[in-house]
Amino acid sequence: QVRLVESGGGLVQPGGSLRLSCAASGSFFDIIAMRWYRQAPGKQRELVAGISSGDSTIYTDAVKGRFTLSEDNAKNTVHLQMNSLKPEDTAVYYCNAIFQARARGSVLDAWGQGTLVTVSS
Repeated sequence: QVRLVESGGGLVQPGGSLRLSCAASGSFFDIIAMRWYRQAPGKQRELVAGISSGDSTIYTDAVKGRFTLSEDNAKNTVHLQMNSLKPEDTAVYYCNAIFQARARGSVLDAWGQGTLVTVSS
């Protein structure tokens, strides 16, 4: 019902910046919330940042002050601006969306395939 496509990952030097994007498409009534997770090799997937329909945002302490979430007017695309990147930010970043389906108003979720962010000199 919903497809999430991430983009913007790549290789960047420490202290540099990247902007990740997550676009939602398909059949849905409303996006309730969108979140970014990341997973480094050998580590558990962790929540990085999230935004709700009310524009309330949350950030994990590791990225607070460096990463910023934003969304477009249609609320079907979310951007993660990542500044002052550190090697420990290296991970595959996944977009997750909580959405309300048009049929019966069911609340469902969807995941993107992930985009790799590598922070290295």
